[in-house]
Amino acid sequence: MTAAIRTEGLTRGFRSGLAVDGLTFELEAGQVLALLGPNGAGKTTTVRLLDGVLLPHAGRSLVLGLDPAVDGDAIRRRTGVLTENAGLDDRLTSRENLLYVARLRGFTRSAATRRVDELLERFGMADRRDDLTGGFSTGQRKRVALARALLHDPELLFLDEPTSGLDPAGTRDVIALIDQLAAEGRTVVLATHFLGEAGRLADRMAVLHKGRLRAFGAPDELAAQLWSGVGAELDFGAAADAATVAALADVPGVRSVHPHGDGARLVLDDREVLPRAVAAAVGRGLAVYGAATRRPTLEDVYFAIERRIAEEEGEIATDGFTARLAEVAS
Repeated sequence: MTAAIRTEGLTRGFRSGLAVDGLTFELEAGQVLALLGPNGAGKTTTVRLLDGVLLPHAGRSLVLGLDPAVDGDAIRRRTGVLTENAGLDDRLTSRENLLYVARLRGFTRSAATRRVDELLERFGMADRRDDLTGGFSTGQRKRVALARALLHDPELLFLDEPTSGLDPAGTRDVIALIDQLAAEGRTVVLATHFLGEAGRLADRMAVLHKGRLRAFGAPDELAAQLWSGVGAELDFGAAADAATVAALADVPGVRSVHPHGDGARLVLDDREVLPRAVAAAVGRGLAVYGAATRRPTLEDVYFAIERRIAEEEGEIATDGFTARLAEVAS
């Protein structure tokens, strides 16, 4: 497949220090990248470098085959950006906000009107088209801003904290919209520190820490690098007691057992161990209402990587392997 984004040693500093330090990765067209990390990790700076808003101090990147440091205007004609702050003009209606940008992008008046009305309808804002955006909720403002980012039908979307400040319903709606856009085959870079939304959308994850890329790849691939064994869950209708935990731990192939919710989470040598664990529970007279292997989530992977980083930097002391197994099991 064609690379939508390729970076090699991309670096950018400010007076406070390096915000992005030697960033190297490649993202294929049509993929969704979750750009993850705590506040100050370099996510927003990375987006600005890739869209040609900031110039690098070292390294280079290609976005849609173009160099952002040289061809920023050409790249921005083919990309859309949603910033954390929607940046709407509150003196204008939602329709006027979009018409203004459409005209700046070269739409004729009639084409701009058609496109704006189409997007407002798509994003559920048609009934607010003539209302001033100053009175909108955060979720409504995000919808208008996302429509603005899509006016010119971009190939690549940069979404910086798209659900920041939203309530659960607003978050759900915006995630559903992004999912639709990804399903259309657009390449999406999702910069966020909300892991739930990233896990539902991402084909690839990139973990930034103090400006450096500490992990990159598909969540399943990164999980395989972090852990051996298979996670599993048993549902007993009540939390596993100490005797049940001990009995399950004695089953050959069971590496660890932890009470969780209405049952227990286990780490197994492989999925063939699961029937033996169920048999051991039934043999103790327990009702087993559910049994399933459990793949590590993007959230599991992210926190394991963060823990590994902390270990490497001397911030915590642990044997690593035991801690990571416990994270998956807990």
